[in-house]
Amino acid sequence: MKTSDLFVKALENEGVEYIFGIPGEENLDFLDSLQGSSIQLVLTRHEQAAGFMAATYGRLTGKPGVCLSTLGPGATNFVTAAAYAQLGAMPMVMLAGQKPIRKSKQGRFQIVDVVGLMKPITKYSEQIVDGNNVTSMVRDSFRLAMEERPGAVYLELPEDIAEEETDATIFEVVGHRRPTADSQSIDQAVAMIEAAERPLLLVGAGANRKRTGDALREFIDKTGIYFFNTQLGKGVVDERHDKFIGTAALSSDDFLHCAIERADLIINVGHDVIEKPPFFMEEDGKKVIHVNFFAAQIDDVYFPQLNVVGDISSSIASLAERVNVSPDRDFSFFKRVQSEVDSRITKYFEDERFPMLPQRLVKVLRDELDAKDIVTLDNGVYKIWFARNYKCYEPNTMLLDNALATMGAGLPSAMMAKQLNPESKVVSINGDGGFMMNSQELETAVRMDLDLVVIILNDSAYGMIKWKQEGMGFNNYGLDFNNPDFVQYAESFGAHGYRPESHDEFQTMLTTALNSKGVHLIDLPIDYSLNHSILNVLIKEAACII
Repeated sequence: MKTSDLFVKALENEGVEYIFGIPGEENLDFLDSLQGSSIQLVLTRHEQAAGFMAATYGRLTGKPGVCLSTLGPGATNFVTAAAYAQLGAMPMVMLAGQKPIRKSKQGRFQIVDVVGLMKPITKYSEQIVDGNNVTSMVRDSFRLAMEERPGAVYLELPEDIAEEETDATIFEVVGHRRPTADSQSIDQAVAMIEAAERPLLLVGAGANRKRTGDALREFIDKTGIYFFNTQLGKGVVDERHDKFIGTAALSSDDFLHCAIERADLIINVGHDVIEKPPFFMEEDGKKVIHVNFFAAQIDDVYFPQLNVVGDISSSIASLAERVNVSPDRDFSFFKRVQSEVDSRITKYFEDERFPMLPQRLVKVLRDELDAKDIVTLDNGVYKIWFARNYKCYEPNTMLLDNALATMGAGLPSAMMAKQLNPESKVVSINGDGGFMMNSQELETAVRMDLDLVVIILNDSAYGMIKWKQEGMGFNNYGLDFNNPDFVQYAESFGAHGYRPESHDEFQTMLTTALNSKGVHLIDLPIDYSLNHSILNVLIKEAACII
């Protein structure tokens, strides 16, 4: 059959449900083959957004999301999305077209070495040069994208290869079980945990996998050890748990760092180097057990005394089974830190000033949403407030990016979250800067018939950098801009637009939007004036509870 026909069948064999993207001339054979397949083509308005949607599919399902572009400028628009998936450990397969490779009719027009461009930011980047290789390359691409650590893959199909005949066969998808940690490392970890006076558990990005949350809950319940998480570890264990201290949303000097500094052992589960550890071993000589699918990468501030390498959930289950908990262990200090964290986080939850404080927005949303409802964040200073103040009850109910931390991903990730979770309410939180980077996807969301709430935090500036600029003693310069009328903008795409003028009006509009069909955009004025008075003095206040 034609290579493009076989390519589509190989994708169907991998269980692909959607392909997101924008086809071009070089994809026409592939597009023709896609007709009548079980795969749904979702046409987006920009390739970057298609990549963000595919990456989020991978993040939420564990299976690679797939996106499509033409050659040249279409494929180069995938670069940010590739880095987003690669750094965030999201399985994704990018497909792109290319001019004929056996003979050229147009010289170098639109031809860029995208395969070479993608190599540093993917796990695998190759051009298909023979139709007989297409099925093996598809199978290998999906295997690589899913294997720990998951990430991005790029495949390029030239148009003359797409149309040639092939008799290659489909490869069976064969799963595998991850290896378990050896018993000696488990025994060593148990001994270190039992010997520690003040152990503390850290849940990182790599722990955000199926089954790991259940194992961690059993371990925490048996041992009574207090825990905290990184931003990408949020929700792995229900944050209403009575042993939860908080989220490390700042690198240092937040209140929960008091607990970190006092701990003599940290059980670091799923540490990922893209999230720097919220502690520095060289400063206080604490011991660290690194529990992960792979051994720790060593640097000046992170050099664990023990690696427990293997499937994380199996490792934690083995630790819970073997560890003997001392009844004399005193966790009263951690409980005091927990109380201090809670009291400070909730300080502005009832503040009804307008424009609204981000802390109050967090409280309103948490009260409105159920356990399985989802909040997605673009990138801005508000991400700190949501990471610290919004408690997640289930895994992947707050989708934020603490890896590449790119702007523009918030809306596409929300669209994908809603497509995969139609019964859950989904709210997309965006700064006005980040929203405009992929705002054209409002049309895609309307066309997909999604029920979605989009909140724009409007301060007419790049607020995160403005906060840094002021905090580091620089003059206010170069970060202010003007916005369109977001209500009219939303309505021009067929969405519903709102602009509240008081706290109560926002509450009413939010409730209406959450319980109505269609895409709803709320242009919300935001007050960041307390960022400095709260975040920049944490070191002084935190010191008082040590």
